[in-house]
Amino acid sequence: MARGSGKSDGGSKSTRGGAAHDHELWERVAKTVTPIKRTRYTEVPPTPQLAKAKPPPPPPAPKPASKKPAQPKPAAARRTEPPAPPALSQFDRRTRQKFTRGNVDIEARLDLHGHSAERARGELMGFIASAHAQGLRTVLVITGKGDSPYARHTLHGSDHFHTPERQGRLRRLIPEWLGEAGFRIYVSGLQPAHPRHGGGGAFYVRLRRNRG
Repeated sequence: MARGSGKSDGGSKSTRGGAAHDHELWERVAKTVTPIKRTRYTEVPPTPQLAKAKPPPPPPAPKPASKKPAQPKPAAARRTEPPAPPALSQFDRRTRQKFTRGNVDIEARLDLHGHSAERARGELMGFIASAHAQGLRTVLVITGKGDSPYARHTLHGSDHFHTPERQGRLRRLIPEWLGEAGFRIYVSGLQPAHPRHGGGGAFYVRLRRNRG
């Protein structure tokens, strides 16, 4: 029993001595080693997932060309019509008596005897307008007596234009023409002429005063 106990103690001591020796050797080696510096790594945050790019919206459809509203046409300026010339007037008593007696100073005369109605009307207008422009007041227009058997001069009242002896065509048309607005600008009245100035085939024509 004693032997076994002795052997056991000797082994324990040798073991302890070897461990101490290893520890001392480790410390020597450790002193010769330069420790490696640890690099600190910065944690990089995870990259966020990029949202899927949305496709660009389609371009807006072109707007139809808007038609400009039709501009209202300016109201046509109202034409102010010139006042109608005065109607042919009856001569005063004194002038009428002078014409009836043939006491007239004739300043110009126009002979339409033998003219067609169309030609006679044109020449009458030109003659009257020219005489008025010259400032004349009393002119004589000769129409001819016509083919009526009653084509003779008589002195009568205001109905002389409708009596039988006044049946020549130009004799009938002259009062109608002179009563139109185009002639009334220049003419103020007319009266059958005295026999010395043509009688039943002529007219005294009185022109308005030229104030131009």
